[in-house]
Amino acid sequence: MKAVRGATDETSDLPRSAAPETVGATIDLPRPFSLRGRQGAWRDALLRRMLALADLGGALAASISLGVAGSGRFNHALWSTLLAPAWLVIAKLLGLYDRDQRSLRHLTVDELPGIVTWSLASTAALVLFLSATPAGQLSAGEALQVGVVASAAAFLLRACARSLWRRITPPEQALIIGEGPLAHAARRKLELFPDIHVAVTGERGNLSPGDLDGSPDYLRRVDRILVATSHLDEELIAALVGFCRRRQIKLSVVPPARGMFGTAVELNHVADLPVMEYNTWDVSRSTLLLKRILDFAVASITLVVLSPLLLLISALILVDGGGPVLFRQTRVGQQGRPFRMLKFRTMVVNAEQLLPELVPFDKLREPMFKLPRDPRVTLVGRILRRASLDELPQLLNVVRGDMSLVGPRPEQIELVQRYTEEHQFRLTVKPGMTGPMQVYGRGQLTFEERLAVEREYVENLSVARDLRILALTVAPVVSGRGAF
Repeated sequence: MKAVRGATDETSDLPRSAAPETVGATIDLPRPFSLRGRQGAWRDALLRRMLALADLGGALAASISLGVAGSGRFNHALWSTLLAPAWLVIAKLLGLYDRDQRSLRHLTVDELPGIVTWSLASTAALVLFLSATPAGQLSAGEALQVGVVASAAAFLLRACARSLWRRITPPEQALIIGEGPLAHAARRKLELFPDIHVAVTGERGNLSPGDLDGSPDYLRRVDRILVATSHLDEELIAALVGFCRRRQIKLSVVPPARGMFGTAVELNHVADLPVMEYNTWDVSRSTLLLKRILDFAVASITLVVLSPLLLLISALILVDGGGPVLFRQTRVGQQGRPFRMLKFRTMVVNAEQLLPELVPFDKLREPMFKLPRDPRVTLVGRILRRASLDELPQLLNVVRGDMSLVGPRPEQIELVQRYTEEHQFRLTVKPGMTGPMQVYGRGQLTFEERLAVEREYVENLSVARDLRILALTVAPVVSGRGAF
């Protein structure tokens, strides 16, 4: 049996339950609840309670808004506060407290549709409730106000609750079963996304059902088992399911054939028969039209709202060293059509002439390059890049239709000329100001990882996915993580 890399036996301080006196049978008791030993299901229970408090805060915020910005009748606010516990019941019925423990990575933005549904259902219940009280009915405007305030408050409070939860609880201890590219990819994802809140404490190259007999030491302090092997054994999975169910250990399985499953697959069921459906059709014209309307509307409004900031940045660039404020460069767009991409200038004026000395394109092993400490970047340029403010002029490219708000990163002609047939999918959609690369690792991604997340986006393109990526963009922009 292979030794466990990185796993340690720390079971000496754990409370042990006395073995039941049974003849001919060994019962593997569930692990006891223990804050000191950092074991048990207390993490998930704590998160559920924090999310419930966040929802209660959203409900109370909606009630308070009736007294502050409603018709001025505080009776509405007082009576609606009495119904606040019912909001939690509706959230529970919609499954808003059970999704984190069922998914390896679950973000607040993923449940935004559920939060909106929750606020609509709760607002409808509130309207019916108030109509039967001395407070009287709500007007249509007040009902809309309640729904909007509850949705916004619950979304923000839930995001804060999850962030606080990750700070005050230790990460789950995970054991990876597998080796090779699949196990490496699983470990990389846990490294790239700290919001998963899982730490790898050990790896095993292989495991057999017999290895689970007797509750081995290397599984005593494990909270999650992540199977990532190219040879998936049905008997092993069945044994792991039973073992994890008895020990209250979470089980995640990465499909062994990434090429077979791909990124454009959806798992459905016909009765008890699982069926994989592949998305092999073109994006509908209505989706593309809605995407274009969203791009034009958001980009136009943002340009108007941020015009004072754009003028301030322009002045800072001029003070920092003179020269042109905007940097124009030819990039490759949809279907390989070139266009002039705009950015605020963050480098010295002759940066293009200096690039061949820093990056020999003909010697690159992959059609991409990263310069974490580019000597051509100016002082103001570093600040702009850190906050991604240098890309704001691309809103003009979005208005003109050269780019989209969301899409693959626009690349230089010299790099696109080195594309193989495998890379051509990137050119089937418009490049974006933000995209999967920016929210799933930015400059920390390897070229293969970039291709993987961009392929997943292209093969599953939708307006809802664009809105999700726009929402996810806020965190990396604020943190500056991976920005060069």
